[in-house]
Amino acid sequence: MGVLFFTIMFHLKSAIKKLLFQIHFGKRFCFRRKFYLYIAKGAKVSIGDGSFFNNNVSINCLEKITIGKRCLIGENVKLYDHNHRFRDLSRPIAEQGFTTKPITIGDDCWICSNVTILQGVTIGDHSVIGAGCLIYKDVPPKTVVTADAKTSMRPIEKEGE
Repeated sequence: MGVLFFTIMFHLKSAIKKLLFQIHFGKRFCFRRKFYLYIAKGAKVSIGDGSFFNNNVSINCLEKITIGKRCLIGENVKLYDHNHRFRDLSRPIAEQGFTTKPITIGDDCWICSNVTILQGVTIGDHSVIGAGCLIYKDVPPKTVVTADAKTSMRPIEKEGE
């Protein structure tokens, strides 16, 4: 009887959270230690089938974050679909609220370790974001982004080219 009660309560809480926060996790979604997910009331997070999240990933959503199918997310990756307002010099920044814009990561992307992705960014399908990058603008499909200024964004080349 006790196990049945806890099972029912678990499923009821999960259903309520999904209604309030609109969370969708795909099939075979996998994460390691210290996976942080902050979702504001009314915000939406969707993670596609077969996506993997390594240690210490942090997703912070005030509006909408969508991660496609079969994505690989490295250690210490941070996603923020919002930013602090700061232009009113007569008020403390902490009291000015936030701006928000959705983040979209396409299917089959590899986001390497120590990457930060900011509000309003779309990363196209089959793209690779190199370790240590700060992504603040859109990345076309089939693109490699590196922290090296000389080769910061280039199309993926087929092996042997």
